Amino acid sequence: MSTEATSDPIRKGALAGLIAALVDQGHPPQYAQVMATSIIFQTDLDLRNAQIASLLNWLKQENENILGLTHSLRK
Repeated sequence: MSTEATSDPIRKGALAGLIAALVDQGHPPQYAQVMATSIIFQTDLDLRNAQIASLLNWLKQENENILGLTHSLRK
């Protein structure tokens, strides 16, 4: 984890809260910490994948708009 991420009190609090919730569910603390980290990591990956998919859709639409414009200009 980068120093920026570990120095952010909001991120620290969220991680601690998630670990506490997993411990409350009966998971051992050492496993809860790994589980919480992997949950956050997977959620971050899902968000980034959604952002990339949105960007790719936008680029595809813009590409089609540009191609349509160039075809109409050639006629």
